[in-house]
Amino acid sequence: MLVVPREAAGARLDRFLATTLSAMEGGPSRSELQRWIEHGGVTVDGVTKKAAEKLREGARIQVKPEAPPPTEALAEEGIEFEVVHADDDLIVIDKPPGLVVHPARGHRTGTLVNGLLALGAFDSATFEEESEDDDEREECDPSAIRFATERQRPGIVHRLDKGTSGLMVVARSVRARELLKAQFAEHSIEREYVAICVGNVKKTTFDTLHGRHPTDRLRFSSKVRSGKRAVTHVRPLETFAGGAATLVACRLETGRTHQIRVHLADNKTPILGDRLYGKTPKHDVLRELAEALGRPALHARVLGFVHPATGKKIRFEAEPPADFQVALTALRAIP
Repeated sequence: MLVVPREAAGARLDRFLATTLSAMEGGPSRSELQRWIEHGGVTVDGVTKKAAEKLREGARIQVKPEAPPPTEALAEEGIEFEVVHADDDLIVIDKPPGLVVHPARGHRTGTLVNGLLALGAFDSATFEEESEDDDEREECDPSAIRFATERQRPGIVHRLDKGTSGLMVVARSVRARELLKAQFAEHSIEREYVAICVGNVKKTTFDTLHGRHPTDRLRFSSKVRSGKRAVTHVRPLETFAGGAATLVACRLETGRTHQIRVHLADNKTPILGDRLYGKTPKHDVLRELAEALGRPALHARVLGFVHPATGKKIRFEAEPPADFQVALTALRAIP
């Protein structure tokens, strides 16, 4: 039982519980508390109250935890991805291109989540919330995003596009999920991508607004009047064919949907193979490589964060997959 202190008088019930319980070691997440309140598991002086109830000093709050609902995603064997690291709290994987992260409309099976469930990655826990600040999101309309409810994506704290390869961290416990989400929200996660761009890219930092494209709901844009701040630090690594293409490293300071793809496209140096944000290259070799790739040449190469259990910084690197390497070899062969 909790007794409301003087300094908490007038606070909302849900916020008071989040401050007192969610901050505790092993405490419930905010979404769990919200569900308990909605289902009548929280009483104030013996009476069931809503989340917005304003508290008085001395009020007695009783909380009855509720077991999480089972995940709606199904385990599925045969889904291929590399496990780079695994412990009791999290799994780091190297996602291959073409693999969708979680079930959504049009992708109810065959996703990373289905494969992780087959590995027994989550025991029987359900992780209800996700980060609102992902670095990449599936290309889908708003209704598809709404369909992909929390119970479709246990442990997912960030995402990569279907076509993007590279490193992802997945939480195995509610506690790990909340602490990882906090690091993403604080932009303290180390994330570096490599990309092959069409055109000559110079070292620069993109610091723009970011929001949905005004006319194309599948796309995002930095050329908007209102939106969230998006910051990408870009440096060239290698230039090909006299500036016809550039291999770049992109360090994310923020993580917005399609952020890297948008910044490079709005710079008129789109990622090779990006059909959503780019155009068919005029250069013969680049055009052939884009068609062979069939996806944006974008790879999450570096991922670093503070481990939610040990408090120590851990860092992982993964080289780009074979199709990316083939494209690089072909570009280096251009006279």
